[in-house]
Amino acid sequence: MISTQQIIHCPNPDCHQPINSVGDKFCVSCQTPLIYRYLWATGAEAAKMLPGRLIADRYEVITQQIWLDTQPALPPEVPSELPKTVIPYLKLYQQQLHIPQPYGFTSFLDAGDILLLENAPIDEMGNLYPTITAAWEQAKAVRQVYWLWQMFQLWTPLSELGVAQSLLIADNLLVQGWCVKLLELHPTTETISLQDLGQFWQPWVAGAKTEIAQRLGNIIEQMCQKEAEFTAIATQLNQLLLISASELPLMLTVAGVTDSGVVMRHNEDTCYPSHSEELNDYLYPHLSIVCDGIGGHEGGEVASKLAVQSLKLQIRALLKDVAEQTEFVPPDLLQQQLAASLRVVNNMIWSRNDEQNRQGRERMATTLVMAVQLPQKVVTTAGWESENAHELYLATVGDSRAYWITPNYCQLLTIDDDMATREVCFGQSLYRQAIQAPNANALTQALGTKEAEFLNFAIKRLILEEDGILLLCSDGLSDHNWVEKSWQDYAIPLLTGQLSVADAAQKWVKLANEKNGQDNTSVVVTLCRISQAFLVPITPAPLAIEPIEPEEPAITVPELEAPTVESLAESSQTLLDLDLTEEPAQTPVKQPNRGKLVVMLVGFFALLLGSASVGLFAWWQLNPQSFRQTCQQFPQKVQQLCPEPK
Repeated sequence: MISTQQIIHCPNPDCHQPINSVGDKFCVSCQTPLIYRYLWATGAEAAKMLPGRLIADRYEVITQQIWLDTQPALPPEVPSELPKTVIPYLKLYQQQLHIPQPYGFTSFLDAGDILLLENAPIDEMGNLYPTITAAWEQAKAVRQVYWLWQMFQLWTPLSELGVAQSLLIADNLLVQGWCVKLLELHPTTETISLQDLGQFWQPWVAGAKTEIAQRLGNIIEQMCQKEAEFTAIATQLNQLLLISASELPLMLTVAGVTDSGVVMRHNEDTCYPSHSEELNDYLYPHLSIVCDGIGGHEGGEVASKLAVQSLKLQIRALLKDVAEQTEFVPPDLLQQQLAASLRVVNNMIWSRNDEQNRQGRERMATTLVMAVQLPQKVVTTAGWESENAHELYLATVGDSRAYWITPNYCQLLTIDDDMATREVCFGQSLYRQAIQAPNANALTQALGTKEAEFLNFAIKRLILEEDGILLLCSDGLSDHNWVEKSWQDYAIPLLTGQLSVADAAQKWVKLANEKNGQDNTSVVVTLCRISQAFLVPITPAPLAIEPIEPEEPAITVPELEAPTVESLAESSQTLLDLDLTEEPAQTPVKQPNRGKLVVMLVGFFALLLGSASVGLFAWWQLNPQSFRQTCQQFPQKVQQLCPEPK
């Protein structure tokens, strides 16, 4: 609930206009979007503060431990030396989907310093989200398993930082739709293990949905044993999650737009898809990419196009390989494959820079945000084979972003690779401190800026289990938080059928040109339909995703049964020599009989560019025999780089 006893000040430093009507979206005087920053005040002393009180002439107590910053334009107070209790929050900054972050401190009388947390599980009206216990019985089966999967994935990083106790306190676990959010971090005071987590989950089995109750009960029973192994539990929990998700229908509709903006003459952004002819491509609707080039004309735009074209080639092969598997491909292996693909792209751009003798700021690079929806086949609990396990993988480098949007919330899924983020992750500064630095937004990494072994890729897996919108965008839109300020204007009409996906993408680009027009902008929108009611007018089938065996994929791949070393070298050099300053022509050809050639090309790129062991890893894991046979065709020096089969 929002109190009206105090006033909110306009965040525009040139305005200083007090806002008497709390709840307004814009300042009446200057039309600046208003910020209502609700914070969680930690500690027993904060819990004693009564609603309506104003703390330090700034923070209004809304309800117990929920405070409103009435002057959000001012930086919060931070002690010169950060307390040790804050460090775990900072180290877990990459997990901010689930973990709140320190906002600042304040003192009140003899209460001492009170830590204030932002990004806490508090809605836009100042109310806490429901606890997982309160929401458990009303949740569908896939969401129940998904909540447990997220907690299980948090167990290791929280244990390493001595705060795993946070996952064993019922009132500390809240949910925003699909996402588990912790209210705060609690230090672990005694030794705990997976057995404790299993015992904590055990009462929830009684309220689990019928279709998962028995298997979930068996998994939790194993966790309660002293000899429980993390990997074995993770495998079973993942299988139950994918089986539960696969019983839902799924329809994906994707559209992308890229625009140079109103100031810049050249567009250094590249996105996929961005043309109507690409909608019939083999990759649609499973792949979406946004790349923001760095390095100026014939630098940044070349790097971004090279990245998109190379990744399209590699993801095409990955989709086919996954479709041919008869067993689940585990998430860690798929993440390794995506990381290997990104290393190949990075080293191709790095190699191009060296060939052209580019130095310093002349070296081209690109940011990247990529989403891959991998349709693994699953036999459901009802006994029929589903064509899709609803897995979505996100990969990011740089500051291009991904958001998940529903009618009720907008969630930022990615973390920027910039100086502010690095300061926080190293435990050296709170985020509100770090963004005050002059170079706070300077990128710390992008594809092509350094050799692949020195890059850290953020790759995460999500499960599509609700209607929503996946928005990928360059900073031409996300700068100054325009996604957070505008999502309701476009997302709700799109989700209710009043706006098409293509029109929504165009409108977001138009907004970016109006608000951040000095930059290029790329937007790719994916509409995900899950609910039966939403799907009825669009598709009567239980699964309505695009088939993964199109007749005419729109990319040229040589039809070779057994590629030679010479043909692989020639093909890789062809990609490196592409004229990427113009749009490549689309030449539909017949799909080759075997889908392994592209994977071979990917592996050979890695050999050419210095990251062979990484680039070939997933191919070796999925197809060890064909991998070894092909390796035997290479020169002896190259064969030594091929891993031995198990």
